[in-house]
Amino acid sequence: MSGHVSMMNDVLISQMPTSMLRSAMRSIISKDPTARQLLLQHVRERLTESPPRLPSASDLFPSDDGDLTVLETFLSTVRCYFSSHLVVECLPSLIHLVESVKAGSASWTPQSDLERTLETSASDIIQAIQALKESKSRPEGLEGSLLELLQSLDGCNRYCVEHNLSQPYTRAQTQVADALSLLYPSAHINGYAQPPRQTDQFPVDFSAESISTGDQVERILLGGKLSVPRMFNGLWQMSSPAWGSASASKMDEALLGLVRHGLVATDMADHYGDAELVYGSFRNRLPFDVADQVIAATKWCVFAPLTEPVSEQTVLAAVQERVERLGGRVELLQFHWQDYDNKDYLVIIKYLVQLTQTRPDLVSAIGLCNFDAKRTEEVCEYMVHETGEVGIVSNQVQFSLIDSRPIFAMAAVCATYKIHLLTYGSFCGGFLSDKWLNRGAPDGYGEKIPLTPSQRKYLDMIYTWGDWKDFSHLLTTLHDIALVHQVDVANVATRWVLQRPEVGAVIVGTRLGVSSNAEANLQAFTFELSPDEIATIELAALGEGRAKALKLFKEVGDCGQEYR
Repeated sequence: MSGHVSMMNDVLISQMPTSMLRSAMRSIISKDPTARQLLLQHVRERLTESPPRLPSASDLFPSDDGDLTVLETFLSTVRCYFSSHLVVECLPSLIHLVESVKAGSASWTPQSDLERTLETSASDIIQAIQALKESKSRPEGLEGSLLELLQSLDGCNRYCVEHNLSQPYTRAQTQVADALSLLYPSAHINGYAQPPRQTDQFPVDFSAESISTGDQVERILLGGKLSVPRMFNGLWQMSSPAWGSASASKMDEALLGLVRHGLVATDMADHYGDAELVYGSFRNRLPFDVADQVIAATKWCVFAPLTEPVSEQTVLAAVQERVERLGGRVELLQFHWQDYDNKDYLVIIKYLVQLTQTRPDLVSAIGLCNFDAKRTEEVCEYMVHETGEVGIVSNQVQFSLIDSRPIFAMAAVCATYKIHLLTYGSFCGGFLSDKWLNRGAPDGYGEKIPLTPSQRKYLDMIYTWGDWKDFSHLLTTLHDIALVHQVDVANVATRWVLQRPEVGAVIVGTRLGVSSNAEANLQAFTFELSPDEIATIELAALGEGRAKALKLFKEVGDCGQEYR
């Protein structure tokens, strides 16, 4: 029978449409983590045994009909390399791609398919190099390959300037230069570190007076020291091209629009691709009076044991690494620590808070990221005992009408120690919006209605909280209240989070240069929910006696537990 079953499996696999096969693989991997290792092993073996050929420049960039088939197939292979952890092995392919732009005399127009494909390939380079930066490994020959890639990117960007073409690889060049600086501090990259730009100037009319003021964007004082808007721009989407890709100039334009709307605070991290580099470059080219109002909130995330003993010097070095990428001060540095059994995080946080006093030129305030209530309280008690003050000003956690875990334990800790939450996931990846009203449940692993990585994440949370029928009822409830205030469902969902006393600000995911919902998101500041409206919403979201919310809290665990 085993032979018969294998034959039937072979028939099934060979006849399945591509979209169904991908859906099946995603489902299997999500349910069985060991399947992922088997998949990675198989892909790595195939790529190693039979490396694909490098297409010629003329095949990658044909001049006659602009057919992108060869280019897109080649890029798919490159993505298989770095996503299966063969990053070093894919560097020759990346170098060949970049060199071929010039060698093939490639040319494109704004918003063309080729321009978009090249911008996506630049994001692929960024993601691959990010993996190298995070591993901090230095295999033999890596420095030379990175230098060759950097020189190729520089030559390509200069080719674009000379031929009046948009520059898709500006971000990639900066990312490779940063990797070389991190992994090989003595590498000679000065001539290639900064990509050439058509212009470094922002609009001459862009000044502090052009930023929206007044009551449009609410503000809050974190820890009595840092004034911030109650809505942050979130750059998690820069971790992957899965949300779309854009050039540096398009991202600059998007950031200008956000700042003009008064959304001057941006949340990022050391592992969100090149987010720190992009934001730092943007901020440092602003007029001084505008740059002075812009707030950089980034993170130091420790996912694995530190390679050096904890000391004031190692903590200072970690802060300086982020400052160098941003090209200036970190207004809010948020700290994540993976292993609660290792109590070094207490000493590190004390050193971080001390730096806000001794080196305010480097960092202004310290927050936590994805700490649960027990450890947040532990940190606060430790700091009070050691220094006489709490020191930390915030904790970044997931919080929405679907994931309301902070109301059970975290809220009391915040009230006791006067710290605020910075919340993400308040739209549930876009599910808490008008778009999903009266619609059936999506297939989380299918491609009929493509979902972003964040939507797949939050869809899982929805099904832990309840079912799609429950969710549809919640959307209808929010929609009825939204009609009263002449806003949309997402605004009502955001407003509920903002009116929680423990919440300082919400973090709204931003697809820089791809799409913008800034004006729509700002409607959350145009109204307040009445006590009756809050009660109606909470009955649908939290359940009778908060039973639905308590069920999720018990199944998932306290804040941040889903990452541990």
